[in-house]
Amino acid sequence: MSTRKTSGKVYLVGAGPGAPDLLTIRATRLLARADVVFYDALVAASIIDLATRAEKIAVGKRCGRHSTAQRFINKRLVDAAQRHTVVVRLKGGDPMMFGRAQEEIDALQKAGIACEVVPGVTSALAASAELGISLTRRGISRAVTFVTPRSAPGKAGSNWVRSVCAADAAAVYMAGGEAASIASTLIANGLAPEVPVIVVEDATLPSMKKTSMTLAELQASSSSVTHGGPALILIGEVFGQDISTRTIKRSDEYSLPAPAASLCA
Repeated sequence: MSTRKTSGKVYLVGAGPGAPDLLTIRATRLLARADVVFYDALVAASIIDLATRAEKIAVGKRCGRHSTAQRFINKRLVDAAQRHTVVVRLKGGDPMMFGRAQEEIDALQKAGIACEVVPGVTSALAASAELGISLTRRGISRAVTFVTPRSAPGKAGSNWVRSVCAADAAAVYMAGGEAASIASTLIANGLAPEVPVIVVEDATLPSMKKTSMTLAELQASSSSVTHGGPALILIGEVFGQDISTRTIKRSDEYSLPAPAASLCA
């Protein structure tokens, strides 16, 4: 009798920035087919609920809170693919943008497990759309950088400060709790204190908050300018606009459809 294990496939799926109706059709189809879903902490419950036939396992990673070690997540993905046909690893935003996707891809490939990445809308693009302010503009912003000041324990820090100072516009991810410190570091490294800044929290969600200021005002703010939701700091001359009248209202007609048979093929 053969003892060969099942050889399933792992899909690293982007859940987008928060609003459930920004999920891609491909992601919706995979959730409907999934045998098991490993999901991050920031993924909306209404998105997880689309996996109607799957076992659902939380492996969320939130700064300052208890979370599952990455090496353990890697092992669980490999183990799941040896027991199931369709394994979904559901990540907030886009898997390839600060989502530790490469570590999981490498672990799966080393184990001989097939994997595929399904892109999602990353929060910088979602915030730009919600604000009605393009990240690029002729004559003002021709180079955009996406950075995070965070690094894994035991790993060397990145050159995020140099990247922000060199770019026309920058999106700083996972930055809400360190906003004032980030501003101080950038000013100390030569970025002008009067550079415009917009802090966006909970982009695309009804709870979205946006605050416009200068880099110097951000430096003088409290240690946190947000209220616990995922926050993004947008920096650059292109953001020097009155955002009180520029927010784009998303249509009420957009809603997340229930999984249909046509989406499950």
